[in-house]
Amino acid sequence: MGSKLSSVKRGNLISRLKRLGFEGPFSGGKHQFLVRRTVRLILPNPHASEISPALLARILQQAGITRSEWDGTA
Repeated sequence: MGSKLSSVKRGNLISRLKRLGFEGPFSGGKHQFLVRRTVRLILPNPHASEISPALLARILQQAGITRSEWDGTA
């Protein structure tokens, strides 16, 4: 599977997801979200700290993004 995921800033997460075909972020209730085809991906609320590797792994799984796709956007 390669190297482990590392933490990422929210802005970097959004820009990398946009390069992978997601549109947004859009406002929706308490959280913003991104959309790609039929996938609606809820974003964590903005905060000072980075998104942890564990949360990033869950986000990528929900988005249907493989590690090789994610690593290719670095």
